[in-house]
Amino acid sequence: MGRDHHENRAWVRMPSERRLDLLDPTPFDWEDSDLALGLARTYRWGGHSAWPLPLSVAQHSLTVMHLRVAACKAVGLELAPLAALRELLHDAEEGLLGFDCVSPLKPFLGEGFKALTVRLESAVFLRYGLPRWTPKEHAAHKMADRLAAASEAVHVVGWSAREVLHTLKISVPPLNDDPLQAVYGGTAWEPWPPAVASDRFLAELDRLKALSA
Repeated sequence: MGRDHHENRAWVRMPSERRLDLLDPTPFDWEDSDLALGLARTYRWGGHSAWPLPLSVAQHSLTVMHLRVAACKAVGLELAPLAALRELLHDAEEGLLGFDCVSPLKPFLGEGFKALTVRLESAVFLRYGLPRWTPKEHAAHKMADRLAAASEAVHVVGWSAREVLHTLKISVPPLNDDPLQAVYGGTAWEPWPPAVASDRFLAELDRLKALSA
């Protein structure tokens, strides 16, 4: 349905001055810098953190990407740049929306919200030329995503490993080592300031786009 057919609109004005209608997004409605900043200012875990800052979706996305790269290397494979780009952008719609709903609440938001996020995700996939997940690829992605979540729950939010398993129902054991520390230095598992998260996400996005061209 074209954007002229919408009775209601939900406009977002980007820092780049582009405008995005959340109800009818197109792949041309944002700059990469808008997406990076949106993800850096969108927080996981409802914004709760044991650190002075909450954890951004931008930092989480980098973690998941590096976990997938490491998992491939562990079995003698290399994650293709386009597949790595898809990992980096797996939560991109949250940066456009400015909202990361904690997973158990998503069913309560209804089919309308689900349809909205699907439209945003489709616009992201079109813009960056991302292939749809195969079942095998998606299973590998979800493993990395759950591993990141379990580790963040312990090291960022403050849950115990036992609570992660029995209360949060995440069966993947949390990591001890922060995969981003080897790349960027700093203190393990410490959430980055939004400007830092945005710059690092954007640099990785640019790198993978160039490799995927």
